[in-house]
Amino acid sequence: MDLSIRTENFANDDQSWLGSAHGTDATRTITLDTSAFTSGTHYPDGYFKSGIPLGKITASGKYGPYNDAAADGTEVLAGFLFCAVDAPSVNTIDVGAAMLDHGRVVESKLPIAVNANGKADVAGRIIFA
Repeated sequence: MDLSIRTENFANDDQSWLGSAHGTDATRTITLDTSAFTSGTHYPDGYFKSGIPLGKITASGKYGPYNDAAADGTEVLAGFLFCAVDAPSVNTIDVGAAMLDHGRVVESKLPIAVNANGKADVAGRIIFA
C-alpha cells in the first residue's frame, strides 16, 4: 500500500470541437504511439488534448498524429482523439485512448487544423461544421 503524499493537477477537457453527440457513444478503442507525437505540439501540458486528428501507423497498428506529408499510414485521417489522455513521462510507453471516427466536428475549435485531403479521407463519416 502506497501512503505517500502526491500532488496531481486536473484540468477540464475541452470538447467544444464536438459538433453533436452523434458517434460519441460508439468511439473506437485505440492505442496511441507516444513516440510519434511531439511533446511541445501535441501534449505541452502533460496530456494529449481531445480533438487531435489521428492516423493509423501501418507498421504497428497504433495511432499517431495525422500528417498529410507522411508515408507511414498517418497521411490518412482516421478520426479524432475523443477525450484528453495523460501523456506518459517517457515516450516509449504507449497509452490507450478513444477515437471518434464518425460524427460532427466544429472545425474552428480543433486543436490542430485538418487540410482538404484529411477531410476527404473521412468524407461520409465525419461532417465538418
